[in-house]
Amino acid sequence: MTWCITTCNFDIDVDLLFQENSTIGQKIALTEKIVSVLPKMMCPHCLEPHQIQGLDYIHIFPVIQWLVKRAIETREEMGDYVRAYSISQFQKTHRLPEDEEFLQRKDKAVRTVLDLLDVYKPQRKYRRQKDAGELLDEDSRVHSTLLEYGRRYGFSKESKQDTVDQRKAPLASGSQAAAPRMADQSDQGHLQAVEEMRIETLMTSMAAMANEEGKLTASAVGQIVGLQSEEIKQIVSEYAEKQSELSSEERSERYGPLQQHRRAVASLNKEIQQKTKELVQLQAKYEKVKTGCDEAKRNLTEATEHSEKLVRELKSLDELEEQADISLLEKLSALVTTNEKLKQQEQEFRTHCREEMARLQQNIEELNPVSGQDPEEEKERNQLIEKQYNTDREKLQKIRLLMAQRNRGIAILQRKIDEVPSRAELTQYQKRFIELYSQVSATHKETKQFFTLYNTLDDKKVYLEKEVNLLNSIHDNFHQAMSSSAAREQFLRQMEQIVEGIKQSRIKMEKKKQENKMRRDQLNDEYLELLDKQRLYFKTVKDFKEECRKNEMLLSKLRAKGAS
Repeated sequence: MTWCITTCNFDIDVDLLFQENSTIGQKIALTEKIVSVLPKMMCPHCLEPHQIQGLDYIHIFPVIQWLVKRAIETREEMGDYVRAYSISQFQKTHRLPEDEEFLQRKDKAVRTVLDLLDVYKPQRKYRRQKDAGELLDEDSRVHSTLLEYGRRYGFSKESKQDTVDQRKAPLASGSQAAAPRMADQSDQGHLQAVEEMRIETLMTSMAAMANEEGKLTASAVGQIVGLQSEEIKQIVSEYAEKQSELSSEERSERYGPLQQHRRAVASLNKEIQQKTKELVQLQAKYEKVKTGCDEAKRNLTEATEHSEKLVRELKSLDELEEQADISLLEKLSALVTTNEKLKQQEQEFRTHCREEMARLQQNIEELNPVSGQDPEEEKERNQLIEKQYNTDREKLQKIRLLMAQRNRGIAILQRKIDEVPSRAELTQYQKRFIELYSQVSATHKETKQFFTLYNTLDDKKVYLEKEVNLLNSIHDNFHQAMSSSAAREQFLRQMEQIVEGIKQSRIKMEKKKQENKMRRDQLNDEYLELLDKQRLYFKTVKDFKEECRKNEMLLSKLRAKGAS
């Protein structure tokens, strides 16, 4: 228990390394320390010191079980902590081959990643002119910034949704017969055209960077030339319009009404094929359900007809029952039930007879090839078998009687063996006698201490009474002695005698104290010698037990060899 508590990082003031043959007081102190620490550990079981001292295993076992579990959990936690600490300490001064390989590859990988980031970093291709004016719309500012880095995105979702909402009303009121897919495609084409125009408008206010060759706008050319900027801008704007017209023509060719019509027809054909497949499946299900419904209807009509027939028969039987005699009906019903029971019993009896007959026939067929002898020979053989059976039975009875006698002898010997105590029992008796002797010696020592204390206090009381009487006599005779010089001298002589007597008593007590001290030291030396002898005795007994165990093992091996 002390080991488990110290393993759980709780302190108990006890020496676990060597504390042999503790006295009863030390054992009680240790048990009290254990009991005081258990509540601090939040132990769910209660335990008292006398239960540990008296070896109350019923109450000690759950506490020990809980302590062992707690110690195992603490060792696991501390094991992980110590393992992590040891790994960290190892990694401070040592490296594994895998770590060295990782460090060698680390620099190369970092350089590669930095090179990739440098190669694929965003590069600014255009710059918005200062005189282009400020964009008020946030969406336009975002698109302008993205275009500066060469990123072109499609139309925004918000503009798409607004345009679709604006076009929903005229489409719903005016052309309800048009296909929804064609309307969506036309809306998408229109929105793309609007977005392209918007991007081109933003690009007119952009100037190419120094590293972009061959992509100069009108503003860049005007800055380079410095002359006729307005004409150059006008030419560039016309070029942008022509380019937008060409792009719109390409889009119209790509997204023309013929292509849209073909796509709408293809999608509608696919929908028609899918709907026809679903129609065929639904028709098959309908036919199956219809046949099941017809069959259920036929079964229902048959059941209704049969129930009506049974109702009519029951009514006729009720009428006959009302007309007939009640006692006669009861007799008939009883006879009918008995008849049914008899029929059932007869049927069961017949099946049982058939099974028994089949079994007997099978036995006869099995015995016929074996018994190919005459009846007389078979009778003689049966007599011999019976005679042999009787003799064997008598032998068995005799053997049982002998076995009973042998069992009684074994039981008597077992009782005699049980009366002799074994080595474990003798060891247990020895432990109990030692504990009893320890308790008796502790009680004797305590009683002796009480007697010594009583005698000391009694002597102290006597000396104090003498001192009080002496002081009282001095006090009473002091005034009378001081009245004359002769009385004063006599009083002083008496005081000197008293002081001399006290000194003699003190010397005697000092001498007695020295004698007791010398006796105590002598007894302490004897006690230490006896302790050494006791340790030697215990060691000798332990060695003797070990040798006895080895002797028993060797004897058992010799017996096994002799038996084999």
